[in-house]
Amino acid sequence: MPELPEVETVRAGLEKYVLNKRISSAHSYHLRAIKPSSISPLKALVGAKIKAVKRRGKFLWFELDRDFVLVAHLGMSGQLIISSNQSADQSHLRARIELQKMGGFRGKKGAGDEIRFIDQRTFGWLSIEEMQDEIPTSVAHIAYDPFEKDFNLKKVITNIISRKSAIKPAILNQEIISGIGNIYADEALWRAKIHPEIICEDLSADEIKKLINSAKAVMKSAIKAGGTSFDEQYKNVNGKSGYFSRSLSVYGRAGQPCSRCATLIRRIAFANRSSHFCPRCQR
Repeated sequence: MPELPEVETVRAGLEKYVLNKRISSAHSYHLRAIKPSSISPLKALVGAKIKAVKRRGKFLWFELDRDFVLVAHLGMSGQLIISSNQSADQSHLRARIELQKMGGFRGKKGAGDEIRFIDQRTFGWLSIEEMQDEIPTSVAHIAYDPFEKDFNLKKVITNIISRKSAIKPAILNQEIISGIGNIYADEALWRAKIHPEIICEDLSADEIKKLINSAKAVMKSAIKAGGTSFDEQYKNVNGKSGYFSRSLSVYGRAGQPCSRCATLIRRIAFANRSSHFCPRCQR
């Protein structure tokens, strides 16, 4: 599933192409492409100008010169690709948002840009929503992510340290801290030398602080690398893969030596997902 670095890579890529452009047409091609709670069909976007592309955690949205916004969640395999309207349709195309022509696509005369929503597994969605305290309705319950200026580190530490759950599910909880998924949780826990099954209240405030700062650091590095791609399901807006997978220390490396101590990385089933860790570094 695309996590914060992948969604931020997509957001930044979209921003380069779509700001101040008007939407000339919008179509959906799959029943699950539009979230059931969307207040309008996709065609309501026609004529709207895109003023900004924003993100919180794994959610992104387009601010428009309207009293609503377009929200996107990539789910397991969603992609938002910028294409020429003269390009052949990709497999699993679920929706298309065509933009007004402004000098063509990548210098090609007569070609217009469009945003294509592609989703093989159909867990992602688009939604037209009202704003609630400057945040889309579906994002209002999501906690701040570590890159937001209003992120309160002390408050998050207090929240986590009071819990009786294991630490990994706590940092995956998007209502405590948003943006962290399975990949970056494993990487952050390894950097902080914390076992994924340790109970939150058994950790010190300093240990939790180190873990959160580790998560922010690894995600910052992943953003610079364009995110993490293991297959064809995650792409940036140009259709290219990210290459942070080359820098992963534990995720997907079961049976390989830890880069710190050479102990073989273990993979365990935990909390309905896999966890990768070093049994020596993360006791």
